[in-house]
Amino acid sequence: MKGSLLDASYRALDAAHELGHEARAQGADHATLKLWLRMLSCVTEIEAEIRGRLRERFGISLGRFDYLAQLHRHAEGLKMSELSRHLMVTGGNVTTLTDDLEREGLVARESCPTDRRAWIVRLTPQGRRGFETMASEHEQWILELFGGLDARTVQQLHQQLGALRMHVVLNETSA
Repeated sequence: MKGSLLDASYRALDAAHELGHEARAQGADHATLKLWLRMLSCVTEIEAEIRGRLRERFGISLGRFDYLAQLHRHAEGLKMSELSRHLMVTGGNVTTLTDDLEREGLVARESCPTDRRAWIVRLTPQGRRGFETMASEHEQWILELFGGLDARTVQQLHQQLGALRMHVVLNETSA
């Protein structure tokens, strides 16, 4: 039987027809595969919830929110190539978002004094105020969605996932 060898949360999710990616798991599957599917399910569900709330509350996509967040972290602004690297998207995506957000008065673009081919993008005061309002609500949503975990568990997961990420990054560069 598919769910008989899996944990109680799997069985509860199965009964509620909410397995998502975990529906692929079998009782005899390796624990690492089950962990991967659970992580993927959690990220997919949380991201969908955040996307929906951003769209409903602020009329903004998660991509735009992430773009504005990067600029908020770098008050001095970022070259568009740096922004592309931080967001892990193509330069074309950054250019399109920059054009749209500049028209809306949320960002300003100016030429880079050290590289005539590059542009630096910064939040405008309007963009900074708008992002800070969104970021405050976003933080509350994350706290709500992770509310079922105590502080110790959050810290342990953060450390363990950090170790996993380092392993993956180091293996990517050595391959």
